[in-house]
Amino acid sequence: MLSSRLFWKLFCVYALLSAVTAASVVTILGGRLRDIAFQQESRRLHDSAMTMVRLLDGSFDGSRHSNLTAAIDTIAKENRSRITLIKDDGVVAEDSERDPATMENHADRPEIVQARGAGSGTAQRVSPTLGISMLYLALRVGDESTPVGYVRLSVALDAVEAEIDFVQQLVVGTFVAVSLLALAPMFLILQRIIQPLTTLKTAANAIAAGELQQVVQIDRRDELGSLAEAFNTMSHDLSARMFELNQTSLELRESSQLLSTVFGSMVEGVVAVDNDENILFANEAARLLLDVGDRELIGRPVWESVRNDTVKTVVRQAMSGLERSVECQLPRNETIVEIEATPLAEDPCPGVVLVFHDVTELRRLENIRREFSSNVSHELKTPLTIIQTSAETLLDGAIEDPDFARRFLTRIDEQGNRLHDLIEDLLQLARIESREQAFDLTSVPIRLVVESVVDELGSLAESRRVELKVESDIEHINVTADKRAFRTIIENLLSNGLKYTPEGGSVFVSWSRDGTHAEISVCDTGVGISRENQSRIFERFFRADRARTREIGGTGLGLAIVKHLVSAFDGEVTLESEVGIGSTFKLRIPLWTDEFTGISEN
Repeated sequence: MLSSRLFWKLFCVYALLSAVTAASVVTILGGRLRDIAFQQESRRLHDSAMTMVRLLDGSFDGSRHSNLTAAIDTIAKENRSRITLIKDDGVVAEDSERDPATMENHADRPEIVQARGAGSGTAQRVSPTLGISMLYLALRVGDESTPVGYVRLSVALDAVEAEIDFVQQLVVGTFVAVSLLALAPMFLILQRIIQPLTTLKTAANAIAAGELQQVVQIDRRDELGSLAEAFNTMSHDLSARMFELNQTSLELRESSQLLSTVFGSMVEGVVAVDNDENILFANEAARLLLDVGDRELIGRPVWESVRNDTVKTVVRQAMSGLERSVECQLPRNETIVEIEATPLAEDPCPGVVLVFHDVTELRRLENIRREFSSNVSHELKTPLTIIQTSAETLLDGAIEDPDFARRFLTRIDEQGNRLHDLIEDLLQLARIESREQAFDLTSVPIRLVVESVVDELGSLAESRRVELKVESDIEHINVTADKRAFRTIIENLLSNGLKYTPEGGSVFVSWSRDGTHAEISVCDTGVGISRENQSRIFERFFRADRARTREIGGTGLGLAIVKHLVSAFDGEVTLESEVGIGSTFKLRIPLWTDEFTGISEN
C-alpha cells in the first residue's frame, strides 16, 4: 500500500491543503494582530499625548521649566516612549532623549503636517535621529487658526514586532501540531480506501497477463464493494467469452495456417485486391514474381506494386463482374505472366483475386523451338539444295565431262558429310539434354587429352597459318569427367578458335588448379564477340557473324554441346571477349577426388 502512488498523491494533497490553510490563517491572523497592536499602541500614545497637552494648559512658549521637564521624563519612562515638544514653526522646544539644540526643524514631518490641519497625525518610519523604525503621534496645541505648537510622542516598533512574532509562532506551532495529529487518522482513512483499489489493480494486472479467472474479496457496502462485485462479474464473463474466442481463434488459426500453407506452396502468384484497388493478400510466389523485395504490400494500391497499365485495366474490368485472362510483361524483372482476374462473388463486388502464372520459360522454350525449327530447316535445306543442284547438273550431261563430274561429286560428298555431322551433333545434343547418354565419370588427365587434340588439329592450324600451342607448367592434374566427352569439349573449343582467328593469329590452351576445381582457358586472338551477342553464344545455331560462319563451315551446335557437357560434369563455362582482340573461354570442372580417401590426385 505504501508503494501506491494514488495513496501518496491524496496524502500529499491533504498535507498541502493543511499547510496552505495554516499559512493562510497565520497570515490573516498575523496581519490582524499587527493592526490591533498598532491601534493599541496608537491609543496609548494618544492618551499620553493628551496628558501632555493638559499639562501645557494651552501655553507653549518653548521655555524649559523644571516641572515640565520632569513631567516629560516621567511620562516617557512610564510609556516607554519618546516625547518631543515642537513649536509652531517646527523648532524643537523639548525632547525626552535628545538635546533640542542639536535637532533639526520638524515642520515638514508627516505627522506634524497632518496635525497642523486635523489636530492630530500619525506616521510610521525610520527615525533619522535614532535610525530605528518608530511610530509617531502628534497633537496640536491651540486652535487651528492660532496653533501654539505640537506634542509628539514616538515609540520604537521592535518591541511590538517581537510580541507579534511571538503570537504568530505560537499560532504556527499550534496549527502544525494540529495538522500532524490530523495526518494520522487521514493516513488510516486513505489506507482503508486505497487497499481495495490495490487489490483490484492486482487482479486487473493478472487479467492483463492472461489469468482471466480472478475473484476479489472486498466485504464493504459502499461504492468500492459494488465495484468489487462488478469486477468479479466482469472477470467471470470475460473468462467465459475468452474461452469461446480461443476455440474460435484456434479454428481460424488452423484454417489460416492451412490456407497459408496452400497459398505458400503454390507456384502461381495470388493477390487479393479490395474494391479500392488496395492489396489485401499476396503469397510468397506473388512477391517473387513482382520483385518487391522486403517491402510491405498489404494496404498498397495494386497499380503501385505492379506498375502495369494492363493489370490496372484487368482489375477494373473484373470489378464490373467480368472474368479476364491476359498476358503481359512485368516491368521490374521482365517476367512474362498470364493473369487471371476473378471477381469475388458478392454484390456489389468487394474485390478481385488475381492469379499470376509465370510463362516466361514457356514462352522462351516456344521461341527456342521456333528458332530451332527454323534453323534446322535452314541448315538442312542448304546442303540438300547444293546436293540437288549438283545432281541435276550431272544428270543434265555434266557427268560426261570427267572434270565437271569430279567437281560436282566432290561438292555432293562435302555436303553429305556436312549433313552427317549436323545430324550427329543434333543426336548427341538430344541425348545429352534427355539424359539418355550415360557418362563414365573417371579421372581424366588434362594434359594428355589437350595435347592429343592439339596434335590432331595441328594440320588445320598450319593450313590457316594460325599458331596453336599449349601454355601450362602443370604436368599432372586430373578432372572428373567422361574422357570422350571431355575430348569433345576441348576439340570444339579449339576448332571454334581456329575458325575465327585470322592468319598470323594464335590459339593457346592453359590450365590451373583453383581450389577443388580445375580452370581451363582456351584463348584466341580472333575477331571477338560483341557484348550484346555474348549472352546468346551458347544457343543452338546462334552465329554472331552468319556470313563468315557459312564461309568457314560448321554446324552452329559446337558451343551448345560444350555447355551441356560441362553442365553434365557439374562444371561451368564462361566467356570473356572483345571485338577485334579475341575471346577466352574458361572451363571450371571438378578435380578428380578418390572417393575413399577424399584426396585430390596431382
